[in-house]
Amino acid sequence: MQYGICNLSIVPLRLDASDKSELVSQILYGEIFKILEQRKNWSKIRLAFDKYEGWIDNKQFFEITEAQYQNLHKKTPKLSIDLVEFIEDIDQQLHPILLGSSLNGLSILNHNHDGNAVEGTNPKENLIKTAFLYLNSPYLWGGKTPFGIDCSGFTQMVYKLNGYRLLRDASQQATQGEALSFIEESEPGDLAFFDNNEGIITHVGIIMSDNYIIHAHGKVRIDRLDHSGIYNVDKKIHTHKLRVIKKVI
Repeated sequence: MQYGICNLSIVPLRLDASDKSELVSQILYGEIFKILEQRKNWSKIRLAFDKYEGWIDNKQFFEITEAQYQNLHKKTPKLSIDLVEFIEDIDQQLHPILLGSSLNGLSILNHNHDGNAVEGTNPKENLIKTAFLYLNSPYLWGGKTPFGIDCSGFTQMVYKLNGYRLLRDASQQATQGEALSFIEESEPGDLAFFDNNEGIITHVGIIMSDNYIIHAHGKVRIDRLDHSGIYNVDKKIHTHKLRVIKKVI
């Protein structure tokens, strides 16, 4: 088994081994993974944080040893909290990194970082404060950054920055936590899930106080939440059908 670490700001994780393939997620600087299969130009990998799998370009990561992987995997994640920051390499060249990048592997990559960082768990009430860091970020299928993010990438990153682990897709996240019977039982920071006409969960958002919800739909936005689902305050229509509310923390 081989292992790797992301040494660039953002690397696309694709469904198949092709630049034309669907973007299923993104790997941020410092994230580590196992290499499941290696071809001439592409590698199939499994991320350590959420076990998500996909294909990445062989030119866009740095190989590490199993011991380095295991050591990093055991550490409490230390994450960049700045929207955009720079790390400096041994040649004093600057490389951009984004909000939520992992800083645990700096020494392995011979990089220095002087920006702001967080580690450990924060109180649940901090989730909404973190969510506002992504407000108005454009929607991007497979995205995980303030410059493009999808609904489950948004919830995962908000929880991650506060020390909590969510899976990658909305349907996967819906398997976590305790189901609540009514909206009235929820607290700010709980997750609301929404399904399509086939009953498949396709959307997730973070519940706020006073029946509001923050979620990624066109952009990260704030709408109303009621027993039917999400009521878009601009279009004056319901856009998503409520399936379940989950308390993860």
